[in-house]
This record gives sequence, C-alpha cells and structure tokens, in this order.
Amino acid sequence: MHGRSLTGLIALLCALAASPVAAQTDPGKLPDWNGQWRRIGAGNQWDPTKPAGLAQQAPLTPEYQAMLAASLADQAAGGQGGDNLVTCRTNGMPRMMSVAWPIEFVILPNITYVNFHPFLPRRIYTDGRKWPTEIEPSFAGYSIGKWLDTDGDGRFDTLVIETRGLKNPHSYDSSGLPFHDDNAAVIKERLFIDKSDPQEMRNEITVIDHALTRPWTVTRSYRHVGDPQWLEYVCAEDNHHVVIGKEEYLVSQDGFLMPTRKDQLPPPLRDFDPPPR
Repeated sequence: MHGRSLTGLIALLCALAASPVAAQTDPGKLPDWNGQWRRIGAGNQWDPTKPAGLAQQAPLTPEYQAMLAASLADQAAGGQGGDNLVTCRTNGMPRMMSVAWPIEFVILPNITYVNFHPFLPRRIYTDGRKWPTEIEPSFAGYSIGKWLDTDGDGRFDTLVIETRGLKNPHSYDSSGLPFHDDNAAVIKERLFIDKSDPQEMRNEITVIDHALTRPWTVTRSYRHVGDPQWLEYVCAEDNHHVVIGKEEYLVSQDGFLMPTRKDQLPPPLRDFDPPPR
C-alpha cells in the first residue's frame, strides 16, 4: 500500500510539473517596466495618426459604417451616440489601452497586471495556460500573453497578447466607433520598448471583428514617468449625466434635469403623484 501511495504521489507531481499552468517564467529575464506610463499625444480618437470620426477610415462593413454615422449625428445633436462612458461604464478592450489615464505595469512570473485609475486591473496570464472551453464575457476580456526575447540577449523585451471573451456595449473611442454585437472580437497586441528611446513604449494593437472588412492595426504609444503622482479618480463622483430608459439628460449645477437635444421630451413621471397646485 505504501509503495502504491508513493507511486501515485510521484505521478501527481510529474503531472503538475508537466502542466503548462504550473510553468514559471524566470524572473531574471523579465523586463523592468515599473513606474507610470502616459499616452503620447492628445485626442480621444482610436488611431492617433488620423482625425476623429469618419476620418479614422475604419474598415467597417456598410452596416457598421452606418452605425458610426448615426452615432456622430446623435452627438452633433447633443446626445452621446455610441459612447458609453456617460454612464461611467468601463472603457473595455481595446479602448482602455488608449490610456486616457496613466497606467502601471506589475510584472510577475505567471501574470502581468495593468493597473488603471478608473477600473479594475487588467490580468494578462503568462503561465502557458490554454484557452478555457468557456469564457465569461467581460469588458476587459480574457487575456493570455507570452514573453519574447526578440534580440537574443537573454532577457524578454516583448509581450504578445491575445484577448477574447469581450462583451458589449463597447467602442474604440468617444465617437462611438462600434464593434460587432456578436461579442466574437479578438484583440492581439505586441508591447515593447522603442529601441531608439527607452522611455517610450509601443503597443501594436490588431482587432479582428465581424464589423470590420479586414483586421485593423493601430499603434498606441506611451511615455514613461519615473517619479509619478497617482491621483484618485472616481467617474461616478459628480457625474451630471443621467440616462432614463433610452434618453440621456443632464443635471444642472442647481439640481434640475436638463435636455441634451433640441425638442427632447421630459421623462415620463409614471408612478409619481402630480405636484400640488
């Protein structure tokens, strides 16, 4: 019996050692991306090299091109269009990597965390795991990464990531540039330090989505801040936007509900007693 138990224990230990999830990345080979990273350039458009809106020239199918045009028209009339940040909903992927607020990388042997001001950290698993058979959809999605040593110097310098399991509603930027509603988008990233400037990071982001006629690749850039200040940001604090049903309103400084569009009707006061005359 003792020999059988010992044999079983050895088999279990061997199985754990062979498991890709148990794999450990050598900490000495991991890069130093500590500190704070801020986006380079102003503006909220997804492709920073092009103007916002239709000028982004996103390779959208005709159906989703029409959705973008409708979002822009609604915003021109005072609405929010397809931009969901009005309700303080998280940016989601890949918009969160446009880095509207500074970010921080916490690199561990089996996982890399990306910390953001306004929402939960992003988790990028680098332990060699396989894709789960089922993924609970989320705004940040489920990310698996792999470290690469691209110059052969014995240290990792590039993190390649694939993200699946995204859920709607989410958009690329504040124009409401849309994703397909089937939640089947796949996001691929390639993160690395610019060899000509060690204070700059590049993130080559490719989106594969059924709302696109082809994969769409955009490069976002971040600048390192060595002595950062971290400030608390709470989106819901002093948020004057109110969504009632499908209508969006604003609360004025003196506490009154205001329309955002011309000729917008007030919300119905169902179940409220009429005010006394």
